[in-house]
Amino acid sequence: MRIHVKCFATLADHSPPGGFLELAEGATVQTMLPDLGLGPDDIKLVFINSRNSSLENVLADGDQVGLFPAVGGG
Repeated sequence: MRIHVKCFATLADHSPPGGFLELAEGATVQTMLPDLGLGPDDIKLVFINSRNSSLENVLADGDQVGLFPAVGGG
């Protein structure tokens, strides 16, 4: 299945070339992370199709995934 992935802020360099990944059916956000060179501790927020989600969510063909790091400011 084909998933559109966008990594934001300090994770931007981990976005896949062209913005898409090919994954096996039943893949979760967490099982996708190594393909991006990321681990679970790198991710603070996950959005799937513009909805707040989690690393355990199972992905479907055509999903749009946004990954955000913990961000501090002041």
